[in-house]
Amino acid sequence: MGSVHSYETKAGKKLYRIVYRRPDHKQTQERGFTRRRDAELRLAEVEIGKAKGDYVNPADAREDVASIAAGWLRAREQVMKPSSYQALRGSWETHVQPRWGARQVGGVKHSEVQDWIAELSRGRAASTVLRAHGVLAAILDVAVNDRRVSRNVARGIALPRKVPKSKPYLTHHQVQTLAEASAHPTLVLFLAYTGLRWGEATGLRVKHVDALRRRVNVEENAVLVGGVIHVGTPKMHEARSVPYPEFLALPIAKLCEGKSRDELLFGDGINYMRLPNSVKGWFAGAVNRVLEVEAKAAAAAKARGEEEPVRMPRITPHDLRHTAASLAISAGANVKAVQRMLGHASASMTLDTYADLFDDDLDSVAVALDQARRAAVVAKVLPRGASGE
Repeated sequence: MGSVHSYETKAGKKLYRIVYRRPDHKQTQERGFTRRRDAELRLAEVEIGKAKGDYVNPADAREDVASIAAGWLRAREQVMKPSSYQALRGSWETHVQPRWGARQVGGVKHSEVQDWIAELSRGRAASTVLRAHGVLAAILDVAVNDRRVSRNVARGIALPRKVPKSKPYLTHHQVQTLAEASAHPTLVLFLAYTGLRWGEATGLRVKHVDALRRRVNVEENAVLVGGVIHVGTPKMHEARSVPYPEFLALPIAKLCEGKSRDELLFGDGINYMRLPNSVKGWFAGAVNRVLEVEAKAAAAAKARGEEEPVRMPRITPHDLRHTAASLAISAGANVKAVQRMLGHASASMTLDTYADLFDDDLDSVAVALDQARRAAVVAKVLPRGASGE
């Protein structure tokens, strides 16, 4: 057991210190307690921590957050995809490091973290705040595992709720119109009817096309990170086979003409197509042209006193993935088929992402239940022989 002792400072102030042995049996002390009761409580905390096996050496708790973060970031870089790691590191450098980098892990308080989250939430999107909190919490998890602190004060924080944005869905007609207005019509149609991510589609090679079964094998993902294209596995690290409609068979066959098996399907076969600029790129240009035509048509309809036609939403190439899900579900595809097409980790993930597209299924359930009940009740109420026998 440890002990409590009083001592006087040079200024004549009476303070208290505790003396005890660490789990490695080396004697140590902690000084500066203004009240004997505080010293006794700290000593009791130390003894309980030693008994439970979660004792924290005060010297270890003086390590700064940035030092622990350096090792954590190196470890994440080895297991994360470049695009995901870049977002993580950017959050650390922009939001976490300026506030917490120089702080000792043992000195970070729960209330301080809550105040920081409140400050971030006032001017930034919920997704940004959640990522910053996740970075700090993960670093402090390392500190807990290293026995630098006894608990993670970043856990149990009140966090902003991330409200999902409404997804834009195109009709078959709008997809065709957009494709005809673009410089790469086959790519637009392919994205809208297969649901592949941009990097998955532009990473396809001729050898990945199975023309007989009208399928593509998604094995590579080409993502632009920091101006450099990184080629790796698909997002969930699993290859998958995705079908494409028959009307795309001829356009895809034409893309394969004159190319070797290892050349890229889209583009010149050698260089990966880069995601077009969101403002001045060819895709944005096609969207603008369609919207201009639709605006003129709407103005003409209004002048004639007719109902204005539904206009195409302003979209990005990634939004064509949402359109693919919408068109597949409206065509009768079940959630499991859509999950496999999109490469989601589970059917529940697909349902969470596109719950609004399955509203018709809920209506069908209600209709089926009503019909089943009517049949059961009628069969029970009708007397035997009521059919006229």
